[in-house]
Amino acid sequence: MSPRTTPAAGALDGIRVLDLSQIMSGPFCTMMLADLGADVVKIENPKGGDQTRSSWGYSVVGDDSRAFLSLNRNKRSVRLDLKDSADLARFYELVRDADVVIENFRPGVADRLGVGYDAISAANPRIVYASISGFGQTGPYSAYPGYDLIAQAMTGVMSIMGEEGRPPVKSAIPIADLGSGLFCAVGILAALIERERSGVGQRIETSLFESALAMSVWESTEFWSTGESPRPLGSANRMSAPYQALRTADGYLTIGANNEKLWRRLCEVIGAPELITDARYLDNNARMDHRVELADDLERLLATATTDDWVARLLAAGVPAGPIRDYRQVLTDDPHVKAREMIATVEHPVEGTTNVLASPIRLSRTPAAVRTPPPLLGEHDAEVLGALAADAPGAAS
Repeated sequence: MSPRTTPAAGALDGIRVLDLSQIMSGPFCTMMLADLGADVVKIENPKGGDQTRSSWGYSVVGDDSRAFLSLNRNKRSVRLDLKDSADLARFYELVRDADVVIENFRPGVADRLGVGYDAISAANPRIVYASISGFGQTGPYSAYPGYDLIAQAMTGVMSIMGEEGRPPVKSAIPIADLGSGLFCAVGILAALIERERSGVGQRIETSLFESALAMSVWESTEFWSTGESPRPLGSANRMSAPYQALRTADGYLTIGANNEKLWRRLCEVIGAPELITDARYLDNNARMDHRVELADDLERLLATATTDDWVARLLAAGVPAGPIRDYRQVLTDDPHVKAREMIATVEHPVEGTTNVLASPIRLSRTPAAVRTPPPLLGEHDAEVLGALAADAPGAAS
């Protein structure tokens, strides 16, 4: 095949990914791989492409939604209808030179389309084939729709969100979708490393359900320790106290006084040394048993000064603390975000200059980078599919 066109070298330079996924979990996974230098070729249906292009969120200038733009940078877009025999043949020509194929269809759909693991690995035994689904390829829930909301509900995540006695609340960050993308990326990298030893690829599978459940490390531990289902605690931590959000004179702060030394320092800073010897708060177990009273006592004292004042005092005393900020403050004014270069820009041919979140992965020699904007639908048809024609037997050299 013709030389690959990833704009800049990265840790995964030379790795080609054929991305059959859409919406969030798969595209988030492949965006991370693309940030690290992989050549991600996004295979899209000619009739509209990835569903998020038009049906999720809203668009501003062009037709592509902000949801699509946020998850598909550093990729190339090729239009192929997998139900068309000629396009399916072209896809298999791409498979011949690929390293990874990723899909997030419902179980069974990839096989029906002719792009399941058995068929792909027969065409290229070195392929690392990754599947993300809602509930896994097997089991009684495997045919259920793969939605982050449903996974959060059915894994217990929603049962511990929010505050006790209030209606169920989902995590605003879609942890099942994004978590499955993260776990899938880890699996892909592990399989690529193993392939260096064995010379053959393998199948990776993860799901929204299992990813959300796998993140329930504290909650599962509490259940197995007590036999009781954990209850929602608002912003509090279920293993230590005080470790939560607390009200001040003008807003809220977070305090992490999660050991005895920090607890004593906190009491000294807020001018309440008597709390150190209060029977209700003598150790961490006692403080967790009296969470509500503890929060009331602390908030009564914290009401005497502003959030910024308390944060400065607490940090000076070595007590972990931070203000609660909204995204306008974080993405506009935060000096640490700027210093760490967590906001990047891309020049989109339709949208113009667009802000995106940069990769949080820092590599000293082969850094992750935002190289190219999200592709237009079919933007790279000629570039990618034309290379197939150039490489065909009998093509002019």
